[in-house]
Amino acid sequence: MAQKKLHPSVSKFKEFVRNNPKIIQEVRKGNATWQELYEDWYLLGEEDSRWDSIGKEKISENEATPEKKTDLMASITGMMKKMDPNQVQHHINSLSQAIGAIQGLLTQFQGSNQPTNQVKELEGPKHPFSFRKD
Repeated sequence: MAQKKLHPSVSKFKEFVRNNPKIIQEVRKGNATWQELYEDWYLLGEEDSRWDSIGKEKISENEATPEKKTDLMASITGMMKKMDPNQVQHHINSLSQAIGAIQGLLTQFQGSNQPTNQVKELEGPKHPFSFRKD
């Protein structure tokens, strides 16, 4: 396949991104889009303080990780307190019935195929040796 010839500014931006892998992480996390970053790079340039702040945000997020874990546990505990046990039991029963119905269907389809195969295997060919009368 023939590759498209990229605009020189796009090629320079790609090179800039390769040299700054933290930018890729920002896009993967959903904090920014490629379009936004390209526009900022094109307007502000490579030496702008915005690009330094991306690396610093990454460091501050790593330092805040233990707090996020405790916040997660607190939020899970809070959700557990708000749950109605009767509703949870009802949903579990509904899910169990749905799984049982699916298992029944699978068993029915598997069961209809197995006896015919087993009967054929047990019976074998009607005439294993073909003798001809002269």
